[in-house]
Amino acid sequence: MSEEQKIALITGANRGLGLEIARQLGKQHITILLGTRNRERGEAAASQLRALGMDVIPLELDVTNQASIEAAARLIEQTYGKLDILVNNAGTAVQGEETIPPSQLTGEDLRATMETNFFGAFAVSRAMLPLLRRSIAGRIVNMASEMGSLSIQSDPSTPLPPMLAYEASKAALNMLTILLAKELQQTPIKVNSVSPGYVSTDFTGHQGWLSVEQGAAVPVTYATLPADGPTGGFFGANGPIPW
Repeated sequence: MSEEQKIALITGANRGLGLEIARQLGKQHITILLGTRNRERGEAAASQLRALGMDVIPLELDVTNQASIEAAARLIEQTYGKLDILVNNAGTAVQGEETIPPSQLTGEDLRATMETNFFGAFAVSRAMLPLLRRSIAGRIVNMASEMGSLSIQSDPSTPLPPMLAYEASKAALNMLTILLAKELQQTPIKVNSVSPGYVSTDFTGHQGWLSVEQGAAVPVTYATLPADGPTGGFFGANGPIPW
């Protein structure tokens, strides 16, 4: 493998947005590591992309399991010696949370959502950072949401539902983006939050008005930023989103 060959890890990548992000990055001749909790589903997803001529390897990775994260990091180091792109895509939400008043949400549901959406992204980023430092142009993309914007949520006219667990986890993820970008500002690594928009996937019950191709285009853009691209920002298809 040449030093120029880029290696990308996408978490939660066996279906939906994660799989489409992998496909679009794979079209750019980037080696794709498909992070999935289930080995069989990961292999099935990887086979789809290999059939398109892409270099794709399924990687068993549970973002809520530290041992799994560390094992994945060791495997990447032993096989590739570096990582160029990390897309923290794995996410979850409480079923039916849009109908649950914030005061009625259980602590267990709040903790479970934060465990995947925030703590999982933090743990994976922390484990992969030594490998990203070896890249000549490391990129971290955190899959956020406009629903995690304090500015938007504090607007009385906002039409967004009050999903405390999901929205708080995405707001926390945005803080990780800001502070990690500050920490890494003297390095080539760029860290950004992106909102793909309301995409039609299993995750949204196929209620979204955007296709997975449209939704994936935003994180792919920030995963492949040039050297003069932004860092420490929050972006959607139409540009910056208010924190």
